[in-house]
Amino acid sequence: MAEHRVCPWWLGYLLACPLRRLAQDPARILTPYVRNGMTVLESGPGMGFFTLELARMVGTAGRVVAVDVQPKMLSRLRRRLAKAGLLERVDVRLAGADSMGLADLTGTIDFVLAFAMVHELTAPDRFFAEAAQVLKPGGGLLLAEPIGHVRAPQFEQQLALAAQVGLRLIERPSIRRSHAALLKRD
Repeated sequence: MAEHRVCPWWLGYLLACPLRRLAQDPARILTPYVRNGMTVLESGPGMGFFTLELARMVGTAGRVVAVDVQPKMLSRLRRRLAKAGLLERVDVRLAGADSMGLADLTGTIDFVLAFAMVHELTAPDRFFAEAAQVLKPGGGLLLAEPIGHVRAPQFEQQLALAAQVGLRLIERPSIRRSHAALLKRD
C-alpha cells in the first residue's frame, strides 16, 4: 500500500471550501445512499465538507458519527456544525492510532463514507474490518479515493482488502477525480 501520510490539519480549510462543490457536490454524491433517520459513519471527516450535508440528510431522527485522528480537524468541525445548527446530530470522536474506537457501534451503522482517506492509513485492512463490524447486514460503504494520490492498482488492492472482510462490490459510481466503489455488507 501507499506510504502513510495524513493530510495536514490546515489543508482542511481548502478541502472544506464551498468552491469544491463545483467538482464534488456532497448532495449529489450522497443522495443515492443516505436517507432521513439513518445512522452514518464518516471516517476522516476533516473539517466537514461532507459531514454537514450528511447531518442535514439524516435529519433529526438520524445520527452521524464523525471519526478523525486529528484533534484540530475535529475542533473546526464542531465549530462549523454548531454554526450550522447541526451539532446535536453529529457524534464527533477522536480515533486512536490503531483503531477508530467504535466497538460500541457494532451492527448499528447503515452507511459508511470513506472519502479520500483510506490511502492515508497505515493499516487499511484494519479500517475495513472495523467498518464491516459496525455496519448492519446490508449496510453500505462508499469508498472514494483521489486519482491524484491513488493509482488504479492501489484502489483494486483496497477493494480486495474490503472483500476479505465481507464487503462486496455492488457498483462503481462516477465521482469526479476519484476512483469510487459502493460496497455492501452481507
